[in-house]
Amino acid sequence: MNQPIYPCLWFDGKSQEAADFYCSVFPNAKILSSNPMAVVFELNGEKFMALNGGPDYKFNEAISFVVNCETQAEIDHYWNKFAEEGQEGKCGWIKDKYGVSWQIIPTMLGKLMSDPEKAPKAMYAFMQMKKMDIEKLTQL
Repeated sequence: MNQPIYPCLWFDGKSQEAADFYCSVFPNAKILSSNPMAVVFELNGEKFMALNGGPDYKFNEAISFVVNCETQAEIDHYWNKFAEEGQEGKCGWIKDKYGVSWQIIPTMLGKLMSDPEKAPKAMYAFMQMKKMDIEKLTQL
């Protein structure tokens, strides 16, 4: 795999545990390499590194990963997995049990937001949601 830029996620001694968790959440995921310091893994063809860096740094919402979902079942799958020991936010944002922020977003939201007539209604609707609800968004 030739991915010249990829994220490195800093964990406090839980890089293998985190990589295993993420590989259990995403289809087409696998561990590429592992040692006591770092784990390199792949989620849907995208490379990540989990580093055992220590307690000095914590995750925050300044960095998040967007997961585009075609169906409500996909949204429910990711949301439910990340909600286990995680923290639900608004507008499709959720922190997993390691503090990593994810945006679980329906792909159809981009189309709604590019429609000048529907965009304000869509924005109002999704601002009221935690987990995105495709049915409610399509009723606009």
